[in-house]
Amino acid sequence: MSKRRVVVTGMGAVTPIGNSLSEFWEGLVTGKNGANLITKFDFSNFNTHFACELKDFDASQYIDRKAVRRMDPFTQYALTTAIMAMEDSGLDLEKVDKERFGVIYGSGIGGMDTFETQHTNFINGGPRKISPFFVPMMISDIAAGQISIKYGLKGPNYATTSACATSSHAIADAFILVQRGSADLMVCGGAEAAITPMSIGGFNAARAISTWNDKYEKASRPFDKDRNGFVMGEGSGTLIIEEYEHALNRGAKIYGEIIGVGLTGDAYHITAPAPHGEGAFRSMREAVKDAGIEPEKIDYINAHGTSTELNDKHETEAIKRLFGDHAYQMLVSSTKSMTGHLLGAAGAIEAIATILALKNGIVPPTINLDEPSEDCDLNYVPYNSVKKDIKYALSNTFGFGGHNATLCFKKYEE
Repeated sequence: MSKRRVVVTGMGAVTPIGNSLSEFWEGLVTGKNGANLITKFDFSNFNTHFACELKDFDASQYIDRKAVRRMDPFTQYALTTAIMAMEDSGLDLEKVDKERFGVIYGSGIGGMDTFETQHTNFINGGPRKISPFFVPMMISDIAAGQISIKYGLKGPNYATTSACATSSHAIADAFILVQRGSADLMVCGGAEAAITPMSIGGFNAARAISTWNDKYEKASRPFDKDRNGFVMGEGSGTLIIEEYEHALNRGAKIYGEIIGVGLTGDAYHITAPAPHGEGAFRSMREAVKDAGIEPEKIDYINAHGTSTELNDKHETEAIKRLFGDHAYQMLVSSTKSMTGHLLGAAGAIEAIATILALKNGIVPPTINLDEPSEDCDLNYVPYNSVKKDIKYALSNTFGFGGHNATLCFKKYEE
């Protein structure tokens, strides 16, 4: 079976450093910091007082106010960026076969805010105080459902949930379906709205997030010797992917090309990565193999780079194992240093960052990298973005449970 080419023709993003695609990109190339004190709840009893929240986000600019009230924030983010991406794509839905246009959209946690609110209602008032919209607001697949319903998209439709690899898996699945001919267009991505008391408290209990309350703007510091946990982020990223000839025939704007995916499992531990980054190594290896290129072709890696002790060490080790001497010629950066970790939405916004880096010839930096640890010795593009013509890039995402996903992108040249 011949493989069809797959391109990206529309994108949308709401992130802690910008509430549109252009604002997000401007924030990335200028090294904008998304961290601040939490405003969503009283953090005084928590070990962590800060996160990377959205700023000045108003879903009612895109969604009817009544509908907004019946959506968890993660679904608001998802539908907003889907609307952005659809508008950006220039698609005329009257001229599209909607039975060949699908949605794969993920969330690592789903409607946590809704669950906490409705549980409080139950504790204070009993079961009659639970909203009839509780379940459809909370479930992780509802974002995919809402996007499909809004646009009447009747192709493949489901959600992915694989912790921090969630939206990379959504993009990978969508890519495979278009590549093999099961669909011509797909909406894909991920959304997360997990800056809530239970989420922050849970990650504090697991000792996974930073507690640098006195210097929170410096807390997200991937690959730095003083890193002490990730910083929670929130938001959403959506991509419209399309079969290449379909895009050409309608005169679509093409951002870039997806050419390979690598999907592996650690089979090791519920939270820790496999020793020496073994699963990450295989994920990157399979993505490059699937793309049909040699490892030396890769110019840039948007790293998972969480600012945790084990991830940054093992991801670096995996990169060096796969690429050998070439690892020191590549650029590697973690945009989580600016956005924080968006959990299930991380893969989507980082895929967007990678595609824009290829398109614009600018590699975003890793901010807050004052002194790399001894076992992190690659070129992580510290503090300032770098202008460079790059043609091939990887985006890594690795999740609790040992879920690994790597996406391989190619610069689009007519």
